[in-house]
Amino acid sequence: MAVLPVNDSASFDDDGRPKRTGTFWTASAHIITAVIGSGVLSLAWAIAQLGWIAGPSVMLLFSFIGYYTSCLLADCYRSGDPVSGKRNPTYMHAVRSLLGETHMVACGIMQYINLIGITIGYTIASSISMMAIKRSNCFHSSGGKNPCHISSNPFMLSFGIVEIILSQIPNFDQIWWLSIVAAIMSFTYSSIGLTLGIAKVAESGVFKGTLSGITVGTVTQSEKIWRSFQALGDIAFAYSFAIVLIEVQDTIRCPPSEAKTMKKAAGFSITLTTIFYILCGCMGYAAFGNTAPGNLLTGFGFYNPFWLLDIANVSIVVHLVGAYQVFSQPVYAFVEKKVVQTWPDTPFFTKEYKLSLFSSRFYNINLFRLVWRTLFVCFTTIVAMLLPFFNDIVGIIGALQFWPMTVYFPVQMYVVQKKVPKWSVKWICVQTMSMGCLLISLAAAVGSISGVMLDLKVYKPFKTMY
Repeated sequence: MAVLPVNDSASFDDDGRPKRTGTFWTASAHIITAVIGSGVLSLAWAIAQLGWIAGPSVMLLFSFIGYYTSCLLADCYRSGDPVSGKRNPTYMHAVRSLLGETHMVACGIMQYINLIGITIGYTIASSISMMAIKRSNCFHSSGGKNPCHISSNPFMLSFGIVEIILSQIPNFDQIWWLSIVAAIMSFTYSSIGLTLGIAKVAESGVFKGTLSGITVGTVTQSEKIWRSFQALGDIAFAYSFAIVLIEVQDTIRCPPSEAKTMKKAAGFSITLTTIFYILCGCMGYAAFGNTAPGNLLTGFGFYNPFWLLDIANVSIVVHLVGAYQVFSQPVYAFVEKKVVQTWPDTPFFTKEYKLSLFSSRFYNINLFRLVWRTLFVCFTTIVAMLLPFFNDIVGIIGALQFWPMTVYFPVQMYVVQKKVPKWSVKWICVQTMSMGCLLISLAAAVGSISGVMLDLKVYKPFKTMY
């Protein structure tokens, strides 16, 4: 029997793992898949709450913060030397290595709650897009006479079944193709939303909207405040990729250094997505003004051409199928690693069985992976069916993850890694940014929770109709 060489530098990286093969392009695809998600569709609504001045300004601010802190985080992938230091393959490893065990536990709880929350949000968003296709076709076949109210539950179940199948892809390295497909789909539906917004503005000849957004009178003073806070959460959610950045960076080959490639990928991806965000959000607001729907393509703001809307919504569903896997893979990996470490000699957890899919191809099946990942997808699907409030869920997730995961931990790790002197100009600047982002996150969380409380007043479990 042939024995593989143990530390063959041609086959293995410096940590003993098989050579990583990720590039600038695969990293960019993963980031774009994570960043341009369903959040882009709520940006017109968010700008409607904030107005022409504050709306785009907040988007530019969040994009700068996202890029800056992602660069700080990229420098923390290796402890010590940025080229030859010890690798930190996950966000939690980086936090433990630089900030200690207590921070690591807090980080782990927040990271995995947010990852699970995002998969729930994507399940809700995918069902809304699938329903939009069904309602659009129903609306046109009835000549607009049938309100076409339908339940979201069958569509969430369909999405869950697809995710159960895809969840059996063993690890992050092997879903690069899914991320590329998802990234293409995200640009497809964003482009359609942008085009339809431009067409509607051209048709009416008017740029709608106001400098300060939706006015008191249309809504109450308190509603204006809560909606503005919720809008901050929605925009924060639109840049929620920091929680998987280290995991993405761990797929990149070296040389050049992983941090160098990651910074380029982050800069490219965030620039591209910010341009799309501002164009889509602003043109959606220009088209609809202060009545912009919470989900641009599915709020029935655009009735024609309905076939183009169907293409856009199919693209959203395909993108969310891939994005779900990008955000769930770290959860799978964490649980499976802990289980194998705890019960290393139990075949149920460790043994791989070869399954013949085609005559010449085999697929490795692990029984625990099959059971655990299936149960995880079932859990997120059931929770999504219980809480189908897209905009409010998006806002809460964005608020909860933005400050700790996108700002606080990257800043604190960078200060330790680079030994930034306390009370130096750089230290004061990054800590001031961190405190400012904490206030934004708290405001966004309060606004989104307020929205959920309003939704719950008319809510019946598993009976939500659209």
